[in-house]
Amino acid sequence: KTMMGQVGRNQASQLLHNKFVVVLGDSIQRSVYKDLVLLLQKDAYLTSSQLKSKGELSFENDCLVEGGRLGPMNNGTSYREVRQYRTDHHLVRFYFVTRVFSPYMKSILADFDHGLKPDLIIVNSCVWDVSRYSREWALEYRDNLCKFFVQLKNTLPEHSMVVWNMTMPLGKKLVGGFLVPEIQHVGPLLRFDVIEANFCGATLANEFGFDVLDMHFQFRFSLHLRTNDGVHWNAVAHRKMTCLMLEHAAQAWAVQLSNPAMQRGMESISLWHCSGSVVDLFVLFKETLFTLIFGPGLKPEQPRQHNGFGPQFYVEDIPPPFTAGGDSSAPSWPVNNLVMKQKHRRPYNPYTREKPRYLYKN
Repeated sequence: KTMMGQVGRNQASQLLHNKFVVVLGDSIQRSVYKDLVLLLQKDAYLTSSQLKSKGELSFENDCLVEGGRLGPMNNGTSYREVRQYRTDHHLVRFYFVTRVFSPYMKSILADFDHGLKPDLIIVNSCVWDVSRYSREWALEYRDNLCKFFVQLKNTLPEHSMVVWNMTMPLGKKLVGGFLVPEIQHVGPLLRFDVIEANFCGATLANEFGFDVLDMHFQFRFSLHLRTNDGVHWNAVAHRKMTCLMLEHAAQAWAVQLSNPAMQRGMESISLWHCSGSVVDLFVLFKETLFTLIFGPGLKPEQPRQHNGFGPQFYVEDIPPPFTAGGDSSAPSWPVNNLVMKQKHRRPYNPYTREKPRYLYKN
């Protein structure tokens, strides 16, 4: 099969070789986990049914550890689901959480404290926090974030990397399991609450020294990839998210991901001598040169000056800035000038001594 994104199965498998990855969060984070598990096995997209399913006993050779169909299925704040994908050289685990700090989150962190330490934690908790517990959520959410980050800092070793995923844009009309009838009246305002909560969560994560990925900025002009419920996203969006996270991890670990498009182009040139013409060679050379110069498409965000939040970033159906003449700076704050923030380089430190046979460049 052809590559479906900049990061393919081989690259993901090598980058996460002997790594313990943990994904914490809601149903969107569950799809983040599923797409990563799928990418570690094959270059394919999640199907619609896979994106919608929850609590299944097995997904792409993983296993349901706790909750889900092993217990009561519901849309309440007490719902639990723990999944795990494990091979000889990969370990990926998912915890479904509805609040950034709670007794259940304490038990999860206690598992890390007494057991295997994650190399990478991808976490987000926002939509449930601001909608299901209290309309006066701001102070409580900030306090819970501080408690979570403090305990996370005290639990994890220095080499562990924590990535806070900012919540992606919500639609005007929301239809979701978390939006029970009792709180449906807050649906139209929830997308604005998420903007405020994103600012709070990302600012605190930055203050505690954790990494921040501004998914709200990345997908602000990709609303066509959002599903009809106004909350979730399709398989193409989730593959883009996976690529962004893996590229960020590679940058933090000082690992240079190989470019599969370049490799295929050079292999094609080497085979031209057997069955090619001058015209074919010229076309192939032009395509390969274009790939070498501009890359395969998806690129990390470059450093840019941010000038704060503005209403132009949150109006539905707004055209991209390069067609509307608007400002293309991110809806963020001056202290966090990178969408994929440059952190200090971390050593490649697997939990076994064996390294992959074909290791990428360091």
